[in-house]
Amino acid sequence: EVQLVESGGGLVQPGGSLRLSCAVSGFTFSSSIMSWVRQAPGKGLEWVCSIYSHSSNTYYADSVKSRFTISTDSAKNTLYLQMNSLNPEDTDIYYCAAGPDDQPFDYWGQGTQLTVSS
Repeated sequence: EVQLVESGGGLVQPGGSLRLSCAVSGFTFSSSIMSWVRQAPGKGLEWVCSIYSHSSNTYYADSVKSRFTISTDSAKNTLYLQMNSLNPEDTDIYYCAAGPDDQPFDYWGQGTQLTVSS
């Protein structure tokens, strides 16, 4: 059974930083695409970033480029999202997602809440 479990969310002041983690089990990191997706209350899903495990290439939404960094630790089967220069517009539930190249959003975590507020 594939499980993705996010952690690390919380309350952060504007301009602050936070790192989210996504522990993955039952799924092989290699030859996969790992992603972060976020959703504000009452709004649709917004893709944030992805990393292609076989090439380590990373891709970011314009709204987070240069502020967020996606990475993986294959030894720990964990996906990370380092978030810097946070602003209130980043307040969302953050989900990690994973899947093979042809179905990159096959599996989802339960989400972790990030609130950016003073």
